[in-house]
Amino acid sequence: METNSPIRLSAPEIASLWTQYIFDTMSICFFRYALEHIEDYEVKSIYQTSLEISKKHVEEITVFLLKENHPIPRGFTEKEDVNIHAPRLFQDPFYLNYIYIMTLQGMTGYALSVSNSIRSDLRKYFKTCMSETMELFDQSIDLMLSKGLFTRPPIITPPESIDFVKHQSFLTGWLGDRRPLNAIEIGDISFNLLKMHLHAALKVGFIQVAQSKEVRQHFTRGLDIANKHINIFESVFKEDNLNSPISWQSMITNSTSVTFSDKYMMYQIQLSAQLSLSYYGSALSVNARRDLGAKYLRLILELLHFADDGANIMIKNGWLEQPPLASDRESLAKERNNK
Repeated sequence: METNSPIRLSAPEIASLWTQYIFDTMSICFFRYALEHIEDYEVKSIYQTSLEISKKHVEEITVFLLKENHPIPRGFTEKEDVNIHAPRLFQDPFYLNYIYIMTLQGMTGYALSVSNSIRSDLRKYFKTCMSETMELFDQSIDLMLSKGLFTRPPIITPPESIDFVKHQSFLTGWLGDRRPLNAIEIGDISFNLLKMHLHAALKVGFIQVAQSKEVRQHFTRGLDIANKHINIFESVFKEDNLNSPISWQSMITNSTSVTFSDKYMMYQIQLSAQLSLSYYGSALSVNARRDLGAKYLRLILELLHFADDGANIMIKNGWLEQPPLASDRESLAKERNNK
């Protein structure tokens, strides 16, 4: 098939489209299921809009990839990966928080996609995606605030004047008195706590409905890790008498019916681990207190092991879809020489 553009898509552009296709097909399954159970009209309206946007994205990405002769990813399907008629697994407040966190993460992803895109049509497409996601983000956070479901991050007293660091003690934190957290460190911990609370609640629900014992054990381990990380972040906040976000684990019902495929749930949990790794790395890069840096390093290492084990489970079961690869020139040369 010939392309309408003389400029072929670059590898980063293909990566953005491929990743978004997988994510949007995953989202469609979740949105379809959610819409069968959500009772709150305002929450339901956000999910209906989100579903239509994800369906549109899948159609547009399909066109982009076909024009480049790239195969369409398998992703996830309603037939294989979700039972929309299964009993309710999540309460309405959880659904609202879920869409808030997903849009928050989506804005980060689309910003990266725009920066990685060279072709003008791709830049236009991803900027449109960003605009749509920002609108959903605004709607979800405004609704959470109006319903009293959003815990505002800590506030700090404005300093009397600007200042500059005068002592290396600003960086310490191992022994003796530690300086209070600065605004940047507070922002990163708040950001990671919000997402880790959602990830923990997801694991609670997925443990109840997973079919494979190995998958349930993996999710249980992931829940222990998430709760451990939450406790560490909250203990840091408590030292400075700062408030933490609320937990969402009580928003899971007692349903044990098969709701999502194990493949689907493994992808969701694997995605949450990968995103947490990137956010922890970002926080580590701007952290100025050595004790916090050490904590982030330990947490990153723990998540790396968890994500690696998750990938092995997915590979063993044939669930890990492979992104497009560069040509293996060495293998091509060997094949030619063997002819």
